[in-house]
Amino acid sequence: MLRPACLLVALVLATGCAGPRDTVASEAAPPPAAAAPPRAPRPPRTELPAAPFVTATDDGTSGVRPAWAGAPLVFALDRPAAPTRGLVGRHVAVWPSHGWYYNNGSRRWLWQRARLFTTVEDVLPFAFVQPYLAPMLERAGAVVLMPRERDTQVAESIVDNDGGPATTGRYAESGAWRAAGTGFAYRPPYGPSDLPFAMGTAREATTTPNATAEAVWTFTVPAEGDYAVHVAYAPGADRADDARYAVDHLGGTTHVAVNQAMGAGTWVYLGTFRMAPGIGRVTLTNESRTIGRTVSADAARIGGGLGVISRGGETSGRPRWTEGSRLYEQWAGAPPTVFNVTGEADDYKDDYQSRGEWVNWLRASPRGGDGYGPEDHRDDPGLGIPVDLALAFHTDAGQTDDSTTVGTLVIHHTGGLDGTGRFPDGSSRMATAELASRTLDTIVRDLRALYDPTWGNRGRRNRNYSEAARPNVPAVLLELLAHQNYEDMRFALDPRVRFDISRAIYKALGRSMVGPTRFVVQPLAPDGLSATFTAEGRVRLGWRPQPDPLEPSAMPDAYVVYRRVAPGGWDDGVLVQTTSVSLPAPAPGALASYRVAGVNAGGESAPSDVVAVGRAPDDTRTPVLVVAGFDRVAAPASVETVGLEGERRLGFDRARDPGVADGLDLLTVGDQMEFDRRRPWRTDDDPGHGASRGDLETTVLRGNTRDGAVTHGAALLAMGRSFVSASDEAIVDGAVPLTNYDVVDLALGLEKRTPWPRASDPRPEQFEALPAGLRARLDAFLDAGGHLVVSGAHWATDAATGGATDWLAQRLGVRSVGPQAADLGALVAQPAGASDDGLLPNGAAASFVTRASADALAVTRPDGLEAASDHARIALQYGATGVGAAVVHRGRDASAVSFAVPLEAIADPEVRTALLRAALDAMER
Repeated sequence: MLRPACLLVALVLATGCAGPRDTVASEAAPPPAAAAPPRAPRPPRTELPAAPFVTATDDGTSGVRPAWAGAPLVFALDRPAAPTRGLVGRHVAVWPSHGWYYNNGSRRWLWQRARLFTTVEDVLPFAFVQPYLAPMLERAGAVVLMPRERDTQVAESIVDNDGGPATTGRYAESGAWRAAGTGFAYRPPYGPSDLPFAMGTAREATTTPNATAEAVWTFTVPAEGDYAVHVAYAPGADRADDARYAVDHLGGTTHVAVNQAMGAGTWVYLGTFRMAPGIGRVTLTNESRTIGRTVSADAARIGGGLGVISRGGETSGRPRWTEGSRLYEQWAGAPPTVFNVTGEADDYKDDYQSRGEWVNWLRASPRGGDGYGPEDHRDDPGLGIPVDLALAFHTDAGQTDDSTTVGTLVIHHTGGLDGTGRFPDGSSRMATAELASRTLDTIVRDLRALYDPTWGNRGRRNRNYSEAARPNVPAVLLELLAHQNYEDMRFALDPRVRFDISRAIYKALGRSMVGPTRFVVQPLAPDGLSATFTAEGRVRLGWRPQPDPLEPSAMPDAYVVYRRVAPGGWDDGVLVQTTSVSLPAPAPGALASYRVAGVNAGGESAPSDVVAVGRAPDDTRTPVLVVAGFDRVAAPASVETVGLEGERRLGFDRARDPGVADGLDLLTVGDQMEFDRRRPWRTDDDPGHGASRGDLETTVLRGNTRDGAVTHGAALLAMGRSFVSASDEAIVDGAVPLTNYDVVDLALGLEKRTPWPRASDPRPEQFEALPAGLRARLDAFLDAGGHLVVSGAHWATDAATGGATDWLAQRLGVRSVGPQAADLGALVAQPAGASDDGLLPNGAAASFVTRASADALAVTRPDGLEAASDHARIALQYGATGVGAAVVHRGRDASAVSFAVPLEAIADPEVRTALLRAALDAMER
């Protein structure tokens, strides 16, 4: 049961009717024809806690003194549970290394580091911070601030009250709004000295207990996708600390409170939401718990977009998320004393020196005079955001000549640029030493426990590095590992390692801020999910908590269940206190998806994998059970060979195995070209060993999004079959008996045994496609006369390698013939007259994805199959080679259809449905 102390009190707020819209409209383009749906009445939701709610450590331990005891910059009002021993009220500045920039000397745009081992340092730390570290801190309640664009969505829509030819969408007002002075104006491109937040105007309204005025930004959403939502507002007297924003998205409406007493004149992040053409809107009302103050309305934007800052007469032409801090800071309203801190035409120096000054600008009082402003401008106004600490994240640490890692180093500075050893409020800069020690110790401890008992501890250094010395808050510069070193990159490219290192950093920052015993670590994501129908026609959703071997207390006290009904997005979740729940079933023909997060006093876990259900109209048969068995995430294949001249050849071969990203691949720039360990670095354009191509560096590639059950379920519904689903863990545990079902669809994706990053790791490889426990459950199912569809790219070879060749032949009637060259991605029917087991009409073909993209899972070197019994027939072949790609096996009672390609990789959804329908027909006739 959830402990009462784990939650803030939820209050029911007045719902108030919105006033008439469009009484004042800008000259911007009108919205798409499909308008966003009207917002439903507000549900009960978490209210802002009464200040002060951020306290100094109360357990006798040290911690960073809270910079503020009022409302945080951003607070999600719809979160079902808010952490009481996490990081609510804390503000953390994090920046992931370098970025694309303009080199004034060579007059060209380039990375600040070399392309090595399929990536570049300018994006490698981003692949820790954006998908892992920032969400962990935010789920603990912290506000995370970044001097680089966080949204990898290249599409963008910007709506501003000033309008203008570049603005998309529509701005409208109702009620009593008035001019509020200077604000943002969208006038791209911006020159070297242009200040976007000083080129336009803004609006304001007086607060009331119930909404009497509202401003509405309706976006032109170019395509369905996930979009970060940012808003801007102007400074002014008596701004409310709870400006109420509502974001309309595919999952419904989410309410967010923003403390407009701070953060005026920059982009403020509200969250990331699923949007589609016609669905995307932000509304600000003048409702507040404090009457007679003001709220301001300026611009709002969705998506990350492309760079708009011109250097050398041109913009970068790159997605904004790849650009360096100096460019984003100018875009986000910082003054020249921040983004051009050197006062010179040297963007390289400005980029790394500006990051600390950006922190000072965030922290300084909007009225000035508190000494927190940028160096040499200490009393200049800033944004008043109470930044508690800062982390500079780098991977530049050198090389080793043997097969060892370089390890981890943390840099701090106790003197500060002024040499006083004190922050402007008089507190000691020795807090940086404590922060450095805890960060280093936690990372090294966790890495040694989980991956490498010899992971190098390079210590902490008290050095006058700009990113550690300039911030007027406790700050550290982390050199996590060495992107120049092959052994380190075996770890860095592995998503499992990136998650665990990010979790270590999150724990270190949390314990540094609130004290090691007061801070509670958020849980890990639940696993073992299943969604099945009950006898009463409802959906039973079940799961299990996932223990953390390093943090035994990081267990959930309750859970948040999220629901999505296609074609909608995820809702804001409901709180439950058990490991199962009964929910209403979706309407006939609708597909509902579910995921679960664990919560405790420290915050919320990442969401679980996704399960789904759907009931086809008029289908009275037992539902098909979809088993989601694709859990794998992996680095590209490591290669270590000796060349013809005796040279060591080390690196990562994406042609052999590109690996599997966790969600989206944010770090791959291209294939490695140079494998000779002897090749020295000469320049960043000729970096020697590890040199890699750059043809993928602006493309976000799709990895394991853990929604295979949804893709398979949609195909089943399209053919008129009801379905339920479960993870493979739920099957192995016996939580969902296979024998309750007539047909099982086992979706294995790119699952296969995957080594650990340390070559000598004694543990068995992870992600076996058909482990013994799963095979035993399938045996019982087939013995009972069940029908099995199995699909995936590597399961047959993986099982054969693991000694299950006889099982494959006896149970599935297949034999693996090893990985195939399938660059053409074509599947064809077997020759005419060969059998009646074809899954496509004679002469027909299907295509599957073989090239990585943002939209589809790519298949590299899928298995070839042979029929291994008299009851089995090849049903599909690879068009390029004629090798079997699918086998139909019909035994006396049981039957199976085996695909050597994941069905979710079939490019055309209608073809995918047709193949699955043909598979079920072949088994059931």
